[in-house]
Amino acid sequence: MLARASARVAKCNPGNVFQVRHASSKEIRFGCDARNQMLAGCNRLADAVGVTLGPKGRNVVIEQPYGSPKITKDGVTVAKSIELGNRMMNLGAQLVKQVASTTNDIAGDGTTTATLLARAIFREGCKAVDAGMNPMDLLRGINLAVEKVLAHLNSVTKNVTTSEEIFNVATISANGDKVIGKLIADAMEKVGRDGTITVSEGKTLTHELELVEGLKFDRGYISPYFITNSKEQKVELEKPFVLLYDKRISSVKSILPVLEFIVQNQGSLLIIAEDVDSEALATMVVNKLRLGLKICAVKAPGFGDHRKAMLHDIAVMTGGQVVTEETGGSLEDAHQMPQMLGRAKSVTVTKDTTLVIEGGGEKATIDERCDQIRVSMEQTHSDYEKEKLQERLARMTGGVAVIKVGGASEVEVGEAKDRIQDALCATKAAVEEGIVPGGGTALLYASETLKTIETTNYDQKVGVGIVRNACKQPCKTIADNAGHEGAVVVGNLLREADPTKGFNAQTGEYVDMMAAGKDSRTKARRGSEEEREM
Repeated sequence: MLARASARVAKCNPGNVFQVRHASSKEIRFGCDARNQMLAGCNRLADAVGVTLGPKGRNVVIEQPYGSPKITKDGVTVAKSIELGNRMMNLGAQLVKQVASTTNDIAGDGTTTATLLARAIFREGCKAVDAGMNPMDLLRGINLAVEKVLAHLNSVTKNVTTSEEIFNVATISANGDKVIGKLIADAMEKVGRDGTITVSEGKTLTHELELVEGLKFDRGYISPYFITNSKEQKVELEKPFVLLYDKRISSVKSILPVLEFIVQNQGSLLIIAEDVDSEALATMVVNKLRLGLKICAVKAPGFGDHRKAMLHDIAVMTGGQVVTEETGGSLEDAHQMPQMLGRAKSVTVTKDTTLVIEGGGEKATIDERCDQIRVSMEQTHSDYEKEKLQERLARMTGGVAVIKVGGASEVEVGEAKDRIQDALCATKAAVEEGIVPGGGTALLYASETLKTIETTNYDQKVGVGIVRNACKQPCKTIADNAGHEGAVVVGNLLREADPTKGFNAQTGEYVDMMAAGKDSRTKARRGSEEEREM
């Protein structure tokens, strides 16, 4: 039996027992005391995250609620696992955690650098405020400095153009693992730089690369209650049915036949529709939470005629039909359900994207649909329309590269999967926005450009100085983690004043970072600078 969302409210009667709960009190603190405790929490988190930075950074072991402990060198994973007992200290830790998470969302990498920058700015900012300086003037100075640093990073950015450069970026991001670097470079070569690459757990001792048929579009789950993988905040459906509807799903009555069919067949369901209204959405969520029904609803991609065309593309890929009133179709036609619903090997849905792997459509039908799109491209005179047709054709023919992570144990596979995902995100960021000299070198030399920045008062000048000192922290920490004296390394590089030179923490030598293949992603560095906390 399907559970239904109910809006009825229980009536009061003399037999009812009511329990009154008092809201917990709020602790309010001001000034130096509040800042010091928040800074202490910020330092605890930044110290734990900072040890992972660089080629000789350490791994961190994280206790799990169940199962084996997690071993990782990923800064944002370490940050997300930290909860402090002291509420004020935890507040400071959460602020910096937000910086790492946002940088990870923007660039997929650079989270440890972002954490170190945030801590340095927060720490020096607290000192300045305690000394009596105006917080708003400090912030104005910080903003001026950040704009200057971003301009410098953009000026020294180099585009990634060759497979060798892609291999180098991926290898560096995977802590020098050339096997992972080659996997990612090969995957990008097969599906293109804008193609879809996913990472999943394999069943062998070695990593494997597989090219499968798939389709990805930029729409995520309508409700987070559909999430099945809470750790990665995504919905994962195995061998789901796929329902395609070109209108809004507005009533419970219209969706019940589909839900009953899924329950009877003990399957899972992906719904792609124009939208889902609150009543129908509540019914889906209730059945997911109470009955364990594996279901997810997403909005159809595109707009107008383009949306209808995309729905028909997905129908062809999955072997289903678009339920549309134009052909007399209805969601309530239970006897037509097997013909209407498409199939797929798996579906992964995040808050922003939906990925359908190995749809159940026949190859001949898919090829025919692709030929129709090509003919439309030849006949259209609109550049906009031609661009949309090219996007549709690329989605249907590009395929999806799947990197299957191997290992001898669950812990080993988990650690390798984190590294591969980090390296993949870093490589995509590098391809999108270019690279700069690595090892903290780009930020270090960017700090020197702040010497000449003009401010209107002394407090703003101090704000600029805060950013200038913060930009030195990544290079210093990388050297410290490699067993060298970070302050000495920073001093030597600044005295030499050669923007191409940096410290190779792997070998302990001062080298031309670009020539040595030691680079960083501009997008990650830019995201680190933009996500600052004061």
